[in-house]
Formats: sequence, structure tokens, C-alpha cells
Amino acid sequence: MAEPLHPAATHHLPSFITAPGDTDWLMVVMAVFLAFSVLMFGVLFFWLHSLPERMAHRSHKLQFELVAVLCLISLFTHMHIFWIAGLLLALIDLPDFGTPLTRIATSAEKIAGIEPSEADLMEAPATVSPTSPVGKKGEASLEADVDSRKGEGPSGPPTKPEPAKARQKEPLHA
Repeated sequence: MAEPLHPAATHHLPSFITAPGDTDWLMVVMAVFLAFSVLMFGVLFFWLHSLPERMAHRSHKLQFELVAVLCLISLFTHMHIFWIAGLLLALIDLPDFGTPLTRIATSAEKIAGIEPSEADLMEAPATVSPTSPVGKKGEASLEADVDSRKGEGPSGPPTKPEPAKARQKEPLHA
């Protein structure tokens, strides 16, 4: 500030007033703050829009794909009812009717003597035991499941229980 001040100007100027040709630091700081605020608002917006999808994914819901589609629809159309529907679906446990019905159909085919097709066997959910090898998608292979069950079950006709009189009574120890 080598130039003399205007006679009407005060002698004490605030620090944010700069001389002509100098850098306005207040404007630079406010521009950085504004860019950071807009970026954080966008992150919060996208994080909030994906909340139902993350909730459904974390709890391994059957309707995960439907919740994800509803979140995307609400994001692109700005209709919040889709987001609310996705949130409600993420919070609700829908019962699994497919697995029991598939097991019933497979059992009925076995009773009737009909061999189930390979497509039916692949669609049926396999039970994963600790000793069976697990496939790519977390399902046990059918061959390993059959091999692990070979030793299970009754080996012969059921035996009659011992009569109550024939059992030896153990003395009670005090």
C-alpha cells in the first residue's frame, strides 16, 4: 500500500480488502469452501439414495434386486415414492416360498418314481454342510451332497426297544 489513501477512506481497513492487483484471499478461500460443500452435498445425496440398497444387501434379502432398481428409479426420476418403497422393502423380510415348494415337488417326483431333470436339480437349493465342498455361488455340489449322505440313515430294519423290566436299574448314589 504505497499509494496514499483517499481522503474519505478510513485509516484502518479490514484485512479482506485488498489493494488493486493483489490476490483476494477471502474469495479464494470461499471458492474452495463452496467447491468442498457442493462435493460433500453430492456424496451425502448419493449415500442417502443407496441406503435401502445397502440395508437389503447387508441382511441378504431376497428382494435385493428389486430394492436396487427402486433406488435407481428414484435417483433418475426424482420421485421419492420409489425410494420410500425401496426402504420399506429393505426393512421387511419376505417369506421364502420357493424353496419349500421346490423341495415338495422334488419329493413328490421321487415318490411317484419320476426322475427329476438336471434343470430341476440345479434349481433346487442344496444344503451346505460343513464337510461338503462349496461351489462358486455358495451352493454345495450335488455329487458332494450325495456322497456325504451315503453313510446316513438306518442301516437295517428298526429294532424294538428293550422292555422296561429287562433294563438294569442303576443304584442311586447319594
